[in-house]
Amino acid sequence: MKLCESLSINLKYYRKKYNLSQEKFAEILGTTLSYLNQIENNKVDVKTSTIDRFAENINKYDKKVKIKSEDLVIFNKTHVTHFTRIDERKKLVSNLK
Repeated sequence: MKLCESLSINLKYYRKKYNLSQEKFAEILGTTLSYLNQIENNKVDVKTSTIDRFAENINKYDKKVKIKSEDLVIFNKTHVTHFTRIDERKKLVSNLK
């Protein structure tokens, strides 16, 4: 699994964990809605410095967690969210095999 795929899964997980819209989560991360949407849909590669900033901003939002940049790019099976689109589910399942 590519790093950008893991990042996509982990960002979706944290957004849903905090019950936030993409728009609000993008604001927290310090990015645009469009860019977050592209990341969550695995359409763009993300710079390391951007991932570092995302981790810092999540930590500022939830002071109880201590997320490191690595936590956002390492695949964690428990972070897989339920997909509403069948093509997303099929893509993930095929990548896990």
